[in-house]
Amino acid sequence: MTLTLRSSTSFIHLNDTKIIKAPLLEDLHGIISFKQAKPPSCLRIRNSLQEIKMERGSNKMEKLHSLSLNHHTNDLRVPVFVMLPLDTVSLGGSLNKPRTTNASLMALKSAGVEGVMVDAWWGLVEKDGPMKYNWEGYAELVQMVQRHGLKLQVVMSFHQCGGNVGDSCSIPLPPWVLEEISKNPDLVYTDKSGRRNPEYISLGCDSLPVLKGRTPIQVYADYMRSFRDRFRDYLGEVIMEVQVGAGPCGELRYPSYPESNGTWRFPGIGEFQCYDKYMRASLEAAAEAIGKRDWGSSGGPNDSGQYNQFPEDSGFFKRTGTWNSEYGKFFLEWYSGELLQHGDRVISAAKGIFHGTGAKLSAKVAGIHWHYGTRSHAAELTAGYYNTRHRDGYLPIAKMLAKHGVVLNFTCMEMKDGQQPGYANCSPEGLVTQVKMATRDAKAELAGENALERYDIAAYEQILATSRSESGNGLAAFTYLRMNKDLFEPQNWRNLVEFVKRMSEGGRNWRLPESDCCGSDLRVGFIKEKRIEKVVVV
Repeated sequence: MTLTLRSSTSFIHLNDTKIIKAPLLEDLHGIISFKQAKPPSCLRIRNSLQEIKMERGSNKMEKLHSLSLNHHTNDLRVPVFVMLPLDTVSLGGSLNKPRTTNASLMALKSAGVEGVMVDAWWGLVEKDGPMKYNWEGYAELVQMVQRHGLKLQVVMSFHQCGGNVGDSCSIPLPPWVLEEISKNPDLVYTDKSGRRNPEYISLGCDSLPVLKGRTPIQVYADYMRSFRDRFRDYLGEVIMEVQVGAGPCGELRYPSYPESNGTWRFPGIGEFQCYDKYMRASLEAAAEAIGKRDWGSSGGPNDSGQYNQFPEDSGFFKRTGTWNSEYGKFFLEWYSGELLQHGDRVISAAKGIFHGTGAKLSAKVAGIHWHYGTRSHAAELTAGYYNTRHRDGYLPIAKMLAKHGVVLNFTCMEMKDGQQPGYANCSPEGLVTQVKMATRDAKAELAGENALERYDIAAYEQILATSRSESGNGLAAFTYLRMNKDLFEPQNWRNLVEFVKRMSEGGRNWRLPESDCCGSDLRVGFIKEKRIEKVVVV
């Protein structure tokens, strides 16, 4: 099996001679020897039973993918980033598998990606106590990314890892925060059955000093300020984007569809998360302010069904349900409005901290596409997006982010309507189009992600289509989920490299090169003038 990588820029210093023992993948170990050579050159990489050496290349080369010389200056290009594993930094605070990460970054650079994304977990960095930060593992990563000439997106992850789609490890909130939650369970989101969700602190206490004398917003701000101070020299140079987490999974939403312990299953409508005492007090005050005290007494609709029901199973969400009544409109305005204000508070804090650093800010919005074809859009409503057949719930979010100059990062860019089960009334394509239009109207930048791990051409084709601006905004950037062993499988790797190339050309339609049609070996890459760096894994 052969892996051939070519890069528009060399990732090897040919005038250096050194030997590095490095696992290329999680379970692949080898020795890489870089010898002085004249281009074209060949880096041959073998497993632990074989030597790995660089030697002069042969003139017998297969067809390569032509690439215009303005690849990195094309105004239409969509830079592609790749998400690193969730456990890139270990529970002990050090960089996990540094040699594997180093080799993987080398490969990604050769594929033409712009950079990588990593979660800066609150539960790791501030786990030893309030304002006791450990950024050492991330510092090692930043320096490694810089050495490879890549860029970095860093997520301020104020949520727990574990219990959701794709979560491969468990990273809870900091122990001292969990201690406060154990004393006061109302610090976290709560459903109508009293079930507590420890993924993220309830926005109901945003402005209350409930975390050892600080408010949650102050805690988030102190964390981001510490990050800024630690990485000041890299912001705007290596660290190009800071994504500000504002809810579970880092998304601006309520945890309305928790998968942990089987609470929710696709395509359930989810449940409202407004039953902690702080959210209830806010609802009561809102109801009393309009002279409808009884509308705030129950904490939320009493006919909104359960997590795994369908819209027509509940009095609130059914076609002619109370979601469209005077009470329903009041409640949904309040529920979505609280979420929007929370996002505004967190983003405002981040904007004040990172202003002038050169790093862009972004915020993530969830792609809740199930039941999108119904009138009520029940699953979106429970998550806090007041989006129905009669109301655009994404325009207010886009306007809030545009006000701060923040990029809206949206998911499910790889999904097509025809791939979804008919009974779930899904329309990811309709949802993406709506968000593209909302960001265009709000004059907000739009970036994208795939919601699920996909390696097939069909998924890449759909991303290419949504990256263009025929309807609404095109994409300013795309972040691919996720770097793992499967990504480096020959067919998957070839697809990724071709995808990155197409995105660099402004989202051109998919076209497999002649030399790759047989599919027996992986031969992917770029040409720049006549210099070719070739990597072969045998």
